[in-house]
Amino acid sequence: MAVAAVPTTVLSVKNLKKRIKNKEIIKGISFDVYAGEIFGFLGPNGSGKTTTIRMLVDLIRPTEGSIQICGHDVHKEHNQAMRHVGCIVENPELYSYLTGWENLEHFARMLPNVDEKRIQEVVEIVSMDQRIHDKVRTYSLGMRQRLGIAQALLGRPSLLILDEPTNGLDPQGIKEMREFIQRLAAGGLSLFVSSHLLSEIQQMCHRVAIISHGEVIQVGAVDDLVAQGGKVVWSVSPADKAEGLLEASPLVHAIEEISEESPIGLPLAVKQIVTQMDKENVPQVSQHLMEAGISLFAVEIKNPTLEDLFLSLTEGERIE
Repeated sequence: MAVAAVPTTVLSVKNLKKRIKNKEIIKGISFDVYAGEIFGFLGPNGSGKTTTIRMLVDLIRPTEGSIQICGHDVHKEHNQAMRHVGCIVENPELYSYLTGWENLEHFARMLPNVDEKRIQEVVEIVSMDQRIHDKVRTYSLGMRQRLGIAQALLGRPSLLILDEPTNGLDPQGIKEMREFIQRLAAGGLSLFVSSHLLSEIQQMCHRVAIISHGEVIQVGAVDDLVAQGGKVVWSVSPADKAEGLLEASPLVHAIEEISEESPIGLPLAVKQIVTQMDKENVPQVSQHLMEAGISLFAVEIKNPTLEDLFLSLTEGERIE
């Protein structure tokens, strides 16, 4: 039997804390980011995302805890760690009076072993061949974001950190940025993407950490997280008898709702009962209902969205 390969850890955060004027802003968060994955950092504005990112790249020092990038401690081995990371915190800093190419040349001078060939490589990676020699002031916001990412890629990082990369983009720009980020990960790059946009995290990321009030309250694969607390909608008759059986079943966690009206197109006696339960147990519960003489007209499995999960974990804290 083959042993599953252990994923390579690119970023490791352990018990990270930050206090400012005796107020604990970040409260002991921990997570790992693996090679070639898109890791989402999800939380509302003010939850601690940008403060965490500033600690990841040593712009501010944590009060407690450790951060390692490719095995190097960010604080104790700053230069070695920073060689492996590219980062855009908030908006990319660009010179609007220069061309895109001239901007990249300027930043390339600050890095070792970055020549014109590498500049051309990152231009092609971000698909800016047609506009790279135009002045940056003529660029759309999406193009500025791409140029900022090109700048962050110049040093051949193993980890790319993006803080709200779709902020301010129109729907087409958001779609293009999402597809671009997914292509980077497919090429082996690890990406740490912070966002307050639930739909983007759900469509883009492999795993996610959910942060609220400076605490990471859940970490896991997006598919696994949204599969938690699934709901099953039963269209049954007679509803009273079905309710009693479902309520007594050890496979059903809770009955959440019972419809007052019948579903459209079904007999008046049919009612819908919404239960909280694991979808793997649906066949067994279905058989139990039918053996008890319950007419089963439909069974619908409804997985929650990441938004549903976030609202349940944070008790309704606001997020888009």
